[in-house]
Amino acid sequence: MAGTPTETPTAPSPAQPSPPGPPAGRRAPVLLAAAITAGWAAIVSYASVLAIVALLAMVSGGAPVPAVLRFGTGGWLLAHGVPLRTGAGPLGLVPLAVSVLAGWRVNRAGVHTARAIGARRTGSVRLAALAAGSVALAYGVFGAIAAAAAGGGREWSASPLVAGLVFGGFALLAAAPGAAVESGAAARSWRRLPHAVRDGVRTGLVAALLVLGAGAAVAGVTIAVAGGDASAMIGSYHTGVAGQAGLTLLCLVFAPNLAAWAMAYLVGPGFAIGVGTTVSAARVRLGALPAVPVLTALPTTPVSGLTAPLLGLPLAAGMAAGALLVRRQMRQSRVPGWGPLLAGAVLAGPVAGLLLGLTAWASGGPLGSGRLSQTGPSGLSVALVASGVVAVGVLIGAATMRVLQGGAAGTGKVRP
Repeated sequence: MAGTPTETPTAPSPAQPSPPGPPAGRRAPVLLAAAITAGWAAIVSYASVLAIVALLAMVSGGAPVPAVLRFGTGGWLLAHGVPLRTGAGPLGLVPLAVSVLAGWRVNRAGVHTARAIGARRTGSVRLAALAAGSVALAYGVFGAIAAAAAGGGREWSASPLVAGLVFGGFALLAAAPGAAVESGAAARSWRRLPHAVRDGVRTGLVAALLVLGAGAAVAGVTIAVAGGDASAMIGSYHTGVAGQAGLTLLCLVFAPNLAAWAMAYLVGPGFAIGVGTTVSAARVRLGALPAVPVLTALPTTPVSGLTAPLLGLPLAAGMAAGALLVRRQMRQSRVPGWGPLLAGAVLAGPVAGLLLGLTAWASGGPLGSGRLSQTGPSGLSVALVASGVVAVGVLIGAATMRVLQGGAAGTGKVRP
């Protein structure tokens, strides 16, 4: 009709984007998701231990399947830090290679559980904590069941309650970072930290990894040099190809322990292989050693001559981390100020010391109640010494790079 105003169609407003994840009606129950993801993590790590034990059983001419399962379960519990009670005393030397594998799989369990309950990229601390706590609960139950089912023999025993608590704590520490990253809560919390704290944490982590890498390299070279003696010891067992493969795998699962011991040697405090023994750069005092091939690489004298510069590796690692700190800050500004630079460098020392001290502490443990009741480095000593060494190294490296870059800035030759 003429004169009737026409209505202009209104364009529909765009829908607000919703956080990605499963639809609300299809999200899995958190306990079910945690049980599945934690169960798969447990299967993967347990299978690796069982394979090693089966090969080692060939050293003694074979063993019945129940015995292999029982010893495999004991090794799996030990890899998570559960102390075992044996006829020779407590057994607590953790095979860190299996621990790293188990931690990685539990971390992925945290990721997948957070994703299954719809926490992905939501930034929700509550959902991340729910996912990590559920994984820890399920994993703790698995540990308690394993200790109760296989720990009643004469060879070893473990408290189901202790196993459940240790497994739960292990899973919580491993799953929480994965769930926090998957949900976005970690990134949100990280951005809220002051720049100096973020620089210090990053630099300390880089320095700790460099020091550990130096320890692993030194341990590897030392074992390679002593490879003839190690091969002769392996051959003396007369186990055949399968048995020798098992012995080699046994040495490999403790390779991270040896890297941590070498790190403690380079840092200064050293480590022990038995009560009253010391293996450090300044003093070496050894007694009778177990017939383990990798122990043939242990030093028998203090550092001297051409090997002395190796003791400078931790300081060099700190200097490299300090130089990287300046390079990272220069991506944000032309030349970083001395205040934020020194604050990050000073904080890097305690961060690296804490990480290296925890690694040293985790790498040791008792091998019975006799002379080998003390093995490995002192975590506290390594943490204290490493904090000072790394802090000094980071300060030197950062200050040197800052001066060089500041001079280059004056000539206009600084590259971002």
